[in-house]
Amino acid sequence: MIDTLLKHQELARELTLIEKWGLKPRGFATLTLHRPSNVDDPEILRGILDALNEIGKEIPIVFPIHPRTRKMVKQFGFDGRFSGTEKPRGLWVTDPLGYLEFLHLNMNAMMVITDSGGLQEETTVLGVPCITLRHNTERPITCEVGTNFVVGNSRDDILHRAFRVLKGDVPRGKVPEKWDGRAAERIVGILTNLDGRLDRAT
Repeated sequence: MIDTLLKHQELARELTLIEKWGLKPRGFATLTLHRPSNVDDPEILRGILDALNEIGKEIPIVFPIHPRTRKMVKQFGFDGRFSGTEKPRGLWVTDPLGYLEFLHLNMNAMMVITDSGGLQEETTVLGVPCITLRHNTERPITCEVGTNFVVGNSRDDILHRAFRVLKGDVPRGKVPEKWDGRAAERIVGILTNLDGRLDRAT
C-alpha cells in the first residue's frame, strides 16, 4: 500500500483539485464513512453527523460519499442534513473520487476523519492527523508512532479529538521502519533467494 502511495505521490501533487474547489492547503478535512457499525444504526449515524456538522462550522469537510452510506442516509431521512450548508465551510458531499484525486486531497488536508483501514496507514506516511471512527484498529503502529487516533463513534469523542487538531494540538508522528516504498523490492529479493536455495536443495 505504501509502495503504491509513494509511487503516485508526485502525480497526485500535480493535480489542481483543491484550487478548482477554492480550498487552501491545510485548510480543510477529508472524510470517509462506510462501515456498517457506523452507518447502519440511525442513532450512531445521527451522532456522527452531528459531530461533523459542528466540525464543519470551523473547517470545510470534503466527503466523497460511499454508495452504502448515501443509501443509509436517505433511508434514515438524514439527507436534509447535507442541504443548506454554504461554502466555504460545512460538509461538502461529492461523488466517490479516484485514487489520485483522493490522495491529492489527503496530502493537503489538515486532518482525515475515517473508518477506513488503509487511510490510517496512508495518513501516517503523509504526516496528516487521522481521526479513526472505530473502537479498534488492525494497524496499532499508526497510533503508537504515527498520526492516527482511534476515537470510536460517539459524537463527543469525535469532537474532542477534532477540536484538539483544529487548535494545533497534534503530536508529531513518524513513519514506521521500512515504510519506505521498497516493500515489493524486498519481497522480490527474498523470493529470488528462496528460489535459489530451493534449486540447491534439489
